[in-house]
Amino acid sequence: MNDEKECCPKFDPAPWQERWITLDGKKFAKDRVRSFLRIPLNFGAVMVRNMAAIRAAGAESPNMLVLSDENSLWGSDLYLEVAKDVPGLTMATIAGTFLAQAYEGSYRDIPKWIADLKRRVANRGKTVRRFLFFYTTCPKCAQKYGRNDVVLFAQV
Repeated sequence: MNDEKECCPKFDPAPWQERWITLDGKKFAKDRVRSFLRIPLNFGAVMVRNMAAIRAAGAESPNMLVLSDENSLWGSDLYLEVAKDVPGLTMATIAGTFLAQAYEGSYRDIPKWIADLKRRVANRGKTVRRFLFFYTTCPKCAQKYGRNDVVLFAQV
């Protein structure tokens, strides 16, 4: 029996280096993750609940983008890209232009990554309106692959 079941595909950061992305009303299921000082407490349960509903509705997006808006010390809004509306879930759209940049390392480096992306945006004569985070793998898969990749999205 193989215990190395792939839960998260291996992530390639190359296509996410200084990539401009336009989300033009892309559809997402939206939920809330409880946190304590930005440490998620129920992320796994929120993902399992939402993925079950998304699969049941046949609404899986081929390259599902999962974005987190870390808007509070006590919680974050989680956005899961879907192909269509999902009964029983809160639906949302995200629109805007974002500069995306992949980073690798410990979550404690996120303030450095934010500063770096702010500088990259400023070098283009723009200002950041908000950040969204794309956590590319779960903690178990990050450990399995030996990498913790996060893509920051800076909305301009």
